[in-house]
Amino acid sequence: MSRTLFSADFCAPRGLGNRHVQTLLPRFRRLPPLARETEIINLPDGDFVELAWAQPAPTRADAPVFVLFHGLEGSFDSPYARELMRAASEMGWRAVLMHFRGCGQAPNRLARVYHSGDTADAYWVIGQLALRYPRAIKVAAGVSLGGNMLLKLVAEQGGDGLDLAGAIAISAPLDLAASADALNRGFARVYQRHLLSALKRKITTKMAAGPLPITLNARQLAGLETFWAYDNAVTAPLHGFQSASDYYRRASAGRLLGDIELPTLILHAADDPFMPADLFSRLPAPSDAVRLEIARQGGHVGFVESRQGRLNSWLARRVAWQLERWAAHLTPHRSLAAGPNG
Repeated sequence: MSRTLFSADFCAPRGLGNRHVQTLLPRFRRLPPLARETEIINLPDGDFVELAWAQPAPTRADAPVFVLFHGLEGSFDSPYARELMRAASEMGWRAVLMHFRGCGQAPNRLARVYHSGDTADAYWVIGQLALRYPRAIKVAAGVSLGGNMLLKLVAEQGGDGLDLAGAIAISAPLDLAASADALNRGFARVYQRHLLSALKRKITTKMAAGPLPITLNARQLAGLETFWAYDNAVTAPLHGFQSASDYYRRASAGRLLGDIELPTLILHAADDPFMPADLFSRLPAPSDAVRLEIARQGGHVGFVESRQGRLNSWLARRVAWQLERWAAHLTPHRSLAAGPNG
């Protein structure tokens, strides 16, 4: 076994191991209550993102900071976000979620949205957190699309480019073309249809608000039935890519796994219906700074386990354990002293 590859200790409850059951189950569980405070962060290009801060927040200026990046069309109210934010907050961390452009409570200003490889906004937000809390340990986590974005950002910036002690990526679609293919097969088309419906509603609203750099009318937009078609007609021209293929190639973080220098944890399920089963055999070997944990089951951002007779989030438990380890062994800003698996 590779020095960076490990078996995750996730175990699905009896009868709940099917990958689609695991993927859908979090949506049927009661969300844990968590108060938030919303903050608008203005961006250099004139647009903005919304931050959701878990409340109550720590009073100490040096309290560790946990920053979360959600998945495609996710938000503070996504089940995984609520679980992870609450877990970090209960540990005494200052927990904040960055909504990608247009995913918060208000539409963004510019004639664009966000995409899987768009690292600039996260880079800006992490920089603002560094200025506010210079003595605090900071860890970033990304889920699905947010995980791909975060790994791309970490690889691009090297070990010294971000005020982060570590990064965590969960169920990240590291080969976007392969994920687009996987989501167009069998039952996974249900997820594709659901996500595309949300994306189309958002673009329809923006088209009504003003001109966009895309050559589509409402009828043509409604007829885009796959991610390949949507990303070719909308995502690519809206964000400066030549085509869906060009977008997938340039935005996928998988090709950069060997370049990561920051201590990084990747959590993945081998049965994730959003990705091919052989995902990691298609990608370069991760660097020694990466710990890759693959569970046999878990679905896409599922990982629902049974503890003491109740269904709980294994993700929240695993991430909390990692935060505790890093807080104990790493120091603020660019410390690699504890090693990749500390």
